[in-house]
Amino acid sequence: MTTTLITGANKGLGFETARQLVSAGHIVYVAARNPAHAQRAADELGALPLVLDVTDDASVRAGAVRVAEEHGVLDVLINNAGINGGGPQPLGECTGSDMAAVLDTNVVGIVRMLHAFLPLLQRSGNGIVVNVGSGLGSFARVHDPERAESRVPSLLAYPVSKAAVSMLTVQYARAYPSLRINVVDPGPTATDLNGRQGVQSVEQGAAPIVQAALTGPQGPTGTFLDAEGISPW
Repeated sequence: MTTTLITGANKGLGFETARQLVSAGHIVYVAARNPAHAQRAADELGALPLVLDVTDDASVRAGAVRVAEEHGVLDVLINNAGINGGGPQPLGECTGSDMAAVLDTNVVGIVRMLHAFLPLLQRSGNGIVVNVGSGLGSFARVHDPERAESRVPSLLAYPVSKAAVSMLTVQYARAYPSLRINVVDPGPTATDLNGRQGVQSVEQGAAPIVQAALTGPQGPTGTFLDAEGISPW
């Protein structure tokens, strides 16, 4: 069976992605910082709870040790955990500390996860990494007046972090060609992250993440994906 780990999986897109992959027959670790939240989500989904904080090196290493001991391999890693940095504010009010906090979770957190879990992914015959991104981090979309991303005001840390996730994805994909490593834009999904302002359901938002998680060995890598497939960045 396919073993999958999803960070930030106790609610929203992470939870729905876990639900769909459990239904597809995956063994899913639902990772969350809070033990009670991880356990509750696992109980609801028929998954495995994993207490993991992507901002803590020791926590991430411990998670990798547990997966190695229990399964010896990781087939799919979905880096979903993220924060928005508190929502819109005048850009001049964003401090270095504000930016650092968002980057530590949204970008450095992925680096921590890959550093710890790459050996397990490389043991899989079809190792897959899905980094959850955003159209708000896309140059093409924020410059396109026809796109909603071009009309989102007063955000700095979150879009910057998601732009960084895209380049991070490309660099890891180039370095590890045997793995399928992609960034996925779920689209404007109503979750706690955006105050339920998105126009899509979590089922719709999770669909392209799940599709990327199910890609085969000949599937794309180092690409920016959305519900329509490969998209220009």
